[in-house]
Amino acid sequence: MPEAIRHVEHVMGTAVTFDIRTDFTPIVAKALEEAIAWLHHVDHVFSPYKPESQMSRLAEGRLTVGECDPDVADVLHHCHVLEQLTGGAFTCRPGGRLDPSGLVKGWAVERASTILYEAGALDHCVNGGGDIQTRGEARPGRPWRVGITDPHHRDRLVAAVAGHDLAVATSGTAERGPHIIDPRTGHPAADLASITLVGRHLSDVDALATAAFAMGGAARTWTDAHPDIEALVVASDGSTWCTSGFEDVALAVVPPDRPM
Repeated sequence: MPEAIRHVEHVMGTAVTFDIRTDFTPIVAKALEEAIAWLHHVDHVFSPYKPESQMSRLAEGRLTVGECDPDVADVLHHCHVLEQLTGGAFTCRPGGRLDPSGLVKGWAVERASTILYEAGALDHCVNGGGDIQTRGEARPGRPWRVGITDPHHRDRLVAAVAGHDLAVATSGTAERGPHIIDPRTGHPAADLASITLVGRHLSDVDALATAAFAMGGAARTWTDAHPDIEALVVASDGSTWCTSGFEDVALAVVPPDRPM
């Protein structure tokens, strides 16, 4: 069994952890360098906190989309698709300012994972501040396992999921309080304490978790209508529910609607 290689990179305002379980060949080592460089490139282009980033200049009218890196147009198009898919619960214009951050982190982490995979690192996990893209196996014959923290009791898990090639993303109030704004009302979403989505692609799952959180109770109907993603929700009152397919990937789960 190859020795696990772990690397933590502080970028995009968070810690991105690479956990590689494939033989660390020179090709894989170079791919890790490329994946890290890619994340810093994304931060340089898209950061809304850097006055000279392309996204900041675009938002202020100092740059046009055509003058930006080609990825900018792709990201904005993806944001538009997600806005339509979620009935406006996702937006790249929070507060009226252009800012696609709700998509960018998951999209960037998934691309970093693809760089590793295409270089032969078939078994790895990339964790971008708690939003995770896995490929292959954690160990021979063993799937990756991802714990889901209970937002009301941060020292315990409410569930765990297992599988190969999984994307897992959670949105909630546990770490930053009620910071997720429902763009349809302009007010913080408060019905849910957390929602975790599980799918294949972090670029979608991460953004959709934020949108589903903003939906509040309506997220139940919306997630049930999308069989390519599964959801586990902890409501503000401590009750829980999950989509019917969630239990197919869950190792353990609090029974739906059981108080914490």
